[in-house]
Amino acid sequence: MARPKRIEPGPGQESVWDYPRPPRVEPVHARVTIELGGRLIADTTRAVRVLETSHPPAYYLPPEDFVDGALIPGEGSSFCEFKGRAAYYDIVGGGVVADRAGWYYPAPSRGFESIAGFVSVYPGRMDRCTVDGETVTPQEGGFYGGWITANIVGPFKGGAGTWGW
Repeated sequence: MARPKRIEPGPGQESVWDYPRPPRVEPVHARVTIELGGRLIADTTRAVRVLETSHPPAYYLPPEDFVDGALIPGEGSSFCEFKGRAAYYDIVGGGVVADRAGWYYPAPSRGFESIAGFVSVYPGRMDRCTVDGETVTPQEGGFYGGWITANIVGPFKGGAGTWGW
């Protein structure tokens, strides 16, 4: 399938088609929150985001900015050609357990050392994720964990028919 036409960003917007490959890590100058089970389980102003061509940013939070008990080691691992081997967390909040809903890189590949131990979550598996008070829209599909905000335009990889982009 051919990739759809890039959406031209408006003022204050970014196109995911301008993001680099290999990805880039950059600090986030915003308050980032995560809610699950009706509880605030993470709150930080120290997040970073990973920007990769065709993907909404994945936000990574310091593990110490999650409430105690929110991160439980999960089963399995996966491999990213850029960042290396990821491990998983089951995310817990308000009596709800979201299996393998968070991931982190214990020893990321060269160039991604700044995300070592930081945790990203699938926003579609949480009650709510926010960036500076704006509720995030989850990236389509179950494989990627991008966070879509009003200042990000696509089209985005992840939905049906986008695997070959």
